[in-house]
Amino acid sequence: MNFNLEKINGYDVLTIQEERIDAHNSGELKETLLQLIEKGEHRIIVELGHVRFIDSSGLGALLSGNKHIALKSGKFVLVNIQHQVYSMFELTRLNRVFEIYTGLNEAFSNEG
Repeated sequence: MNFNLEKINGYDVLTIQEERIDAHNSGELKETLLQLIEKGEHRIIVELGHVRFIDSSGLGALLSGNKHIALKSGKFVLVNIQHQVYSMFELTRLNRVFEIYTGLNEAFSNEG
């Protein structure tokens, strides 16, 4: 999976550089998220601006990261979700599970 990882304002910001998160690459996303959490990173933002399609395995990878962060009392945030991808979150009602913001600045201003 193609992604960029950088530290911004105390968060690990994982920018997904793929157009699709599906069965072919969701395992790698899940593994990356769990490795970050195991290393002690408990404030993660996943930037999804490039992603145009996500399937149930992609949603599952994000849910796994969210669940493991919650166990550490951390913060897991999704930002910059394309409309067609956000519709999958609405359809599955996961938009009620995740903290979702339009961009990094909004995520940083909603800390707490």
